[in-house]
Amino acid sequence: MNIQIFGTRKCFDTKKAERYFKERGVKYQFIDMKEKGMSKGEYNGVKQAVGGLHAMLDENCRDQDALALIRYIADEEKDDKVLENQKVLKTPIVRNGKQATVGFQPEVWKSWN
Repeated sequence: MNIQIFGTRKCFDTKKAERYFKERGVKYQFIDMKEKGMSKGEYNGVKQAVGGLHAMLDENCRDQDALALIRYIADEEKDDKVLENQKVLKTPIVRNGKQATVGFQPEVWKSWN
């Protein structure tokens, strides 16, 4: 397994995801989205794995203005706007190769063995 966890240090679900993999002795790479964020390739891979952008958006994010803008701009502009404002994404985003989850989903991670 090649696990990547995208999240923030203050996110409770991100901490739970880290604990989940740590307790099972699974090595993972943590990427702090406040410092680095996702590349366009990583973002597109996750978007495809989880079934689209809508599954990735955090309806309760702090930046409601950016979220509203992303909802209403043209589809071809949405991805660039999300990459500029990654705070609108639900965390943690956990990747394992071509597989990915958004949010705390240990029942899915169990099947990744």
